[in-house]
Amino acid sequence: MSERVLVVGCGGLGGVVVGTLLEHAASRSGLELVALTTNTRVADAVNARGYVLRGVDGARTIAGTMTTELSPGEKFDVIILATQPPQVEEAAARVVSHLAEDGKMVCLQNGLCEERVAKIAGRDHVVGAVVAWGAAMPEPGVYDRTSCGGFSIGALDEKIDVSSLALMLEPVGPVTLTKNLAGARWSKLAINCAISTLGTLGGEALGKLMLQRMVRRLALELMTEVVHVARAEKISLEKVSGTLDLEWIALTESERRAMGSPSLLAKHSMLLAVGARYRRMRSSMLAAIERGRPPAVDFLNGEVISRGKKHGISTPVNAHATALVWEIAHGKRKPSHDTLRELSRRAAVALDE
Repeated sequence: MSERVLVVGCGGLGGVVVGTLLEHAASRSGLELVALTTNTRVADAVNARGYVLRGVDGARTIAGTMTTELSPGEKFDVIILATQPPQVEEAAARVVSHLAEDGKMVCLQNGLCEERVAKIAGRDHVVGAVVAWGAAMPEPGVYDRTSCGGFSIGALDEKIDVSSLALMLEPVGPVTLTKNLAGARWSKLAINCAISTLGTLGGEALGKLMLQRMVRRLALELMTEVVHVARAEKISLEKVSGTLDLEWIALTESERRAMGSPSLLAKHSMLLAVGARYRRMRSSMLAAIERGRPPAVDFLNGEVISRGKKHGISTPVNAHATALVWEIAHGKRKPSHDTLRELSRRAAVALDE
């Protein structure tokens, strides 16, 4: 049975997905893959030499093409949205007419983008794939996979069968199916509000950042606020990659006051382990800023802030982190240790009030 798949957005994640699926296409008969980008430089590079993959899976070049336009009337059984969050709604609107009648539109973005895409494609077509690995595109058509990992896949409508999608994505990484997409998304949101945002503010890879106690404490404060808002939203949080328990990692009031309690030390140790595992991961939000694109911070920390307000929950650390990211995006501040120190100072003042 043939299956037509469109991948929209070919930055780090999208490029690795397309290149890896093309690499294994021979083992999946009937799979027809099309990659779509708005970036002509990326398309030209791939069309000239193929997909250059490197990183944790090794270096190789995969033959393949990329397009900047679709033919009128083309239909796809699966459309994978691999853009950054600020572009996801525009991308979904651009290709929704190309979705087959019983097709699936898959969100790879961090944040809570499924709800946004559902307004465009319909709730009964939207699938979420929570990504547990990292990638970057250091130059057009060159894709660097910075960490291992797979996907957690679920649908807004539980009637949607995602088993064939899971099978298709297995070459990219191990896939688990979840009936609790919201719980998986919110847990990953907590991680991204810390890792992506602190990576943007600090300007360094995760491994270096997590060696600093101040950064680990900021990460714990950011995630704690997300957990509090998730509880108010009545979200049952899922463990990230089956091991990282966000309910456990959230700071208690006694841990906030104590400097060396055993439980607090255990949480710092967990973050050190995360930093070691994803040591090469660099914030995609910072990469977007460097390319002149808007950061995704409003889809991450900003989402927590707005939903916190709805429930009367204060989220000052996320609010100050968001403000500092926008200062960087507007050229008023540079990613640096000093910027992280400024967040720590503002957070300390806000939490003491």
